[in-house]
Amino acid sequence: MVPFFNRLRSSLRATLAPVPDISAELWLQTLGRYPFLAALPLAQQAKLRALAALFLDGKEFHGAHGLEVTDAMAIDIAAQACLPLLHWGDPHEALAWYDDFVTIVVHPGEAVARRESMDAAGVVHQYTEVLAGEAMERGPVMLSWRHVAEGSTSAGHGSNVVVHEFVHKIDMQNGHANGCPPLPRGLLGTRGPRAALAAWQAAWKPAYADFREAVVKAERFGAERPWLDAYGATAPAEFFAVACEAYFVNRERFALEFPSLMPALDGFFKRPA
Repeated sequence: MVPFFNRLRSSLRATLAPVPDISAELWLQTLGRYPFLAALPLAQQAKLRALAALFLDGKEFHGAHGLEVTDAMAIDIAAQACLPLLHWGDPHEALAWYDDFVTIVVHPGEAVARRESMDAAGVVHQYTEVLAGEAMERGPVMLSWRHVAEGSTSAGHGSNVVVHEFVHKIDMQNGHANGCPPLPRGLLGTRGPRAALAAWQAAWKPAYADFREAVVKAERFGAERPWLDAYGATAPAEFFAVACEAYFVNRERFALEFPSLMPALDGFFKRPA
């Protein structure tokens, strides 16, 4: 569950200071750039706008390598970051999912990160990894602006780097991201945490196994490539994040590809029936 003191802090902050609104001009520009946001019903657009304004009030944006993060860029990111929280009820409680960090670092393009790993023999290997985004546990979120901007056209492929990284943040609320975020009470009609976890795993484990098999067949034997990003086959946490990207930006296609996951995602993100 989201810690009580995070919710209390959010509530106090909202009481002490009014939240600046997002101008109609800038908001309409964001909707124009991202058709999956413009497709939301008007009432949901208004709620998303309020969530994004509250999000912006509590976060700091930093441009890397000389990039200037404009108000329009920040609003684009905020709107997409808040999309998973749209049906979570009170805006302050919803945004408590993101209370473990303040900073969002925006790179002009992909970032190169230096990594270390230790093999079974205890030998440390150093390597570099090219990133379009990264969510750090109890730390900042990094995004490539080029990939954020491409979100206006990549929805057809079910891709969205902002949703991906912020879903990781949700997944990290109970520790290291593992594809199983803190589950709400009564998920899928269950009556307790164990039953909710069992129902969640019953949906996700076979879907992940089938997806990994489809990716292997495509990469090794020339079978048809899955519609969903193959990166989702690297770990359960990545499958969850990649699936959520598609669920939010191309719901109809995702429902055709992964019908067994729709009840779990609708239940977790509290989408009205």
